[in-house]
Parts: sequence; C-alpha cells; structure tokens
Amino acid sequence: MHGSTKKWLTIKVASGILIPFMFWFIINFVSIFDSNHSQLIGFFSQTNTKVLFSLFLVLAFIFFSLTISEIFEDYISGEKLKNVASKLVFFFSIITPLLVIICLIRI
Repeated sequence: MHGSTKKWLTIKVASGILIPFMFWFIINFVSIFDSNHSQLIGFFSQTNTKVLFSLFLVLAFIFFSLTISEIFEDYISGEKLKNVASKLVFFFSIITPLLVIICLIRI
C-alpha cells in the first residue's frame, strides 16, 4: 500500500472512531459545564473518564496532525518550511496530549 493511501485511510478511520468520543465528550461537557471545582475534579478522578478522555485526546491529535500535514503538503511550496511545519505539528501533537494525560493521572 502506498504511503499516501495509508495516511488517507488512517485519517478516515480516526475520524470514524472520533464520532462516538465526540458524543461522549459533548454530553459530559454539558453535564459538567456549570459544576464547581470539586465536582469537576470528582468527574475527572474517575478511572473510566480518565481512560476515555485520554483516548479522545490521542485520537483527536492524531487526526489533527495528519490533517494539518495534508494542508501543509498542499499549500506550502518550500520543502524546508513544509518539513519544519510538519515536525512542529508532530511535536505539538505528541507533547500536548502527553502533558494532559499526565495531569489527569495526577488527579
């Protein structure tokens, strides 16, 4: 299978998997929107919430980085700039969910 075909397939699979996670996130966000700090900490201290939110973040950032890299390939003509931008997005999409997951584990 060609590399761009794998990338396209990964984007499609990630977007399909993200749909139920988005419903879960929206329903829970509405329920905790007006909560105070202790209720919010109580919500995120549950193990199943930590796991589901961590999976949601990882999938969302995988989808984000692959989609943005496709935009870079289409609209940035300079190879150096395209490579730097892609590497920065890749770095950002690894570090951000990792930091959030570490913070969730500490709750």
